[in-house]
Amino acid sequence: MNIATKESYRLEGTMLEVCSCAAPCPCFLGEDPDGSECFGLIVFNLERGEARGVDVSGLTIVNVAHIPGNALAGNWRSVILIDSQANDEQHEALLDAFSGNMGGPLADLASLVGEVVAVERVPIKHEARQVEGRVQAGDMFEAEFAPIKSSPDGSSATLYDSAFSTLKGAPAYLGKSRRYRVNLPQYGMKWTYDGYNAIQTDWMMEHQA
Repeated sequence: MNIATKESYRLEGTMLEVCSCAAPCPCFLGEDPDGSECFGLIVFNLERGEARGVDVSGLTIVNVAHIPGNALAGNWRSVILIDSQANDEQHEALLDAFSGNMGGPLADLASLVGEVVAVERVPIKHEARQVEGRVQAGDMFEAEFAPIKSSPDGSSATLYDSAFSTLKGAPAYLGKSRRYRVNLPQYGMKWTYDGYNAIQTDWMMEHQA
């Protein structure tokens, strides 16, 4: 395997954010969160992709994060949950990529995290498209959400080209949580925010070393 392959990735799928902000989440726009801090769940569902030459298609990785101010200012406190369906090779490839060790845009994203409190392998259920559905990892977290229907024809409200968009012109679907729970008291993370922000968009990141 050559050096370029060792430090390369291409990941495609969706990114879902459920959090404590009102809809739409100002953090997604690069603005300060409601109430000066954000308690969020950021879910990357990888429909297709590889990292370090390892196929990671069909897997999910979740960042449970306390964001103490503007999201772009960093200092996030995070617990990383990786799909237990991943084998050891897939787990390590995903962790290296999302930790920023492979460089590229994922390194920029990882730089926002000031402290990774823990990394765990857990079974993750992901049944969400265009911000309708649910995600769950045992009793660690669960969220159910639905899109905001704001137009006269009943179509979903959308946002384009925001601070966290990775595909030019791809809509971010705006919604609200029906139910949102995080239950990680061992890491100082336990909260409930029903009826607040949910947003989902197509997502892609790649890097060729």
